[in-house]
Amino acid sequence: MERENGRRTSNPSRREFLAKGGKLAAGSVLGGVALSRAYAGEDNTIRIALVGCGGRGSGAVGNALSSTTGPTKLIAMADVFENRLATSYKSLSGQFKDQVDVPPERRFIGFDAYRKAIDCLRPGDCLIQATHSAFRPTHLKYAVAKGVNAFIEKSFAPDPGGTREILRLGQEAKKKNLKIGCGLMCRHSASRQALIRKIREGAMGDILMIRAYRMDPGARMGPFKGGQSELLWQIRQPYFFLWVSSAWFIEMMIHQVDECCWIKDAWPVSAEGLGGREPGSDDCSQNLHTYAIEYTFPDGTKALVNSRNQSKCHDEFATFVHGTKCAAQFSGNVHAPTVQICKDQRIAKDNIVWRPENEKLSPYQAEWDELLTAIRKNQPYNEVERAAYTNLTSIMGRAAIHMGRVITWEEMLASDFKFCPNVDFTKDSPSPLPANAEGRYPVPIPGPWKEI
Repeated sequence: MERENGRRTSNPSRREFLAKGGKLAAGSVLGGVALSRAYAGEDNTIRIALVGCGGRGSGAVGNALSSTTGPTKLIAMADVFENRLATSYKSLSGQFKDQVDVPPERRFIGFDAYRKAIDCLRPGDCLIQATHSAFRPTHLKYAVAKGVNAFIEKSFAPDPGGTREILRLGQEAKKKNLKIGCGLMCRHSASRQALIRKIREGAMGDILMIRAYRMDPGARMGPFKGGQSELLWQIRQPYFFLWVSSAWFIEMMIHQVDECCWIKDAWPVSAEGLGGREPGSDDCSQNLHTYAIEYTFPDGTKALVNSRNQSKCHDEFATFVHGTKCAAQFSGNVHAPTVQICKDQRIAKDNIVWRPENEKLSPYQAEWDELLTAIRKNQPYNEVERAAYTNLTSIMGRAAIHMGRVITWEEMLASDFKFCPNVDFTKDSPSPLPANAEGRYPVPIPGPWKEI
């Protein structure tokens, strides 16, 4: 994650892919180009276009090109920032020399670059949409209209209105027999899948409570000092702004929220919670520094999701589940497959009675192998509804804290709220969220705040 006028105390990226500190690769150019006949003859190769060339997007390309399911090739790249694209291209072409064929005329820069990259694909090829979530619905809409399969990263939209658009596009993709994978890789973890089978078989009894944590030092942002495009400055720092990429809580916690819903095999009917800012903080972002959410499922079961971003405090990164018979750990630090069932409610090394086999394949790779196999075999494959509902669940918990009241599932399904109704920007567009005179941004205040 890049920082300007801010200090970084933690790395939130789930994909540490690009080499650090190298010189930037030579430039990119504007303008569209038709796909050459050379590619048209390679009928067995799934061609890929990357839109959003940060660590997540580059990591997703790495997984796609590493798949043993059949030949894949990266043929187009797009980003708002030329240096980000250049760094990604240099790294990917160095690691996958024979599978990266992205000459300068297929490296596109700007807010309209996504269309040019997608236009390089044929129906049946695959888009990787890995920009910030504000742009996810707009870019996916263009891909679905073009008949292109897609892999979309988390989070999936910063607000209910954008999430409902993703849901609609998922249904349209199904009608067109398009395959769409979504970046909630923990669902593809063999260890977690094994524990889910145990839970469904009754090994833990009835599930009564789930606890999920992500507590670390976090990060803070300095003031916007002007002298540059405020829009581009915010896009370079997405985790500090609700409109750009859902801000810190959802970017960091959506996987744990998804795990809670997966364990229960249900969506919560309501959420409430408490949150706050570090006393005396000079953070100029929109983030709260603590989030404690209580989700209630239809049978009354609770899921407690806790996030704290503050230094010199206890750190925790794990999900635990408690049943009438015993407890279990569902995941561990940085999404590690730390999966185990205990004798009773005490989760400790000396109390473990079951562990799954070690995972033979990374969940990041597994999700790509499954998507590419579905494309090759023309099998139904669409993860959009589940991912979008997880996104809505995450927003519901965030909104409960920001707005200071209980938020219901029915409210989420009915809401069309958007932080930024139109993201068809140019490089000269103003920011949809201007800073105040001190260079600070509005922080949610329970009561008057609205985000559903």
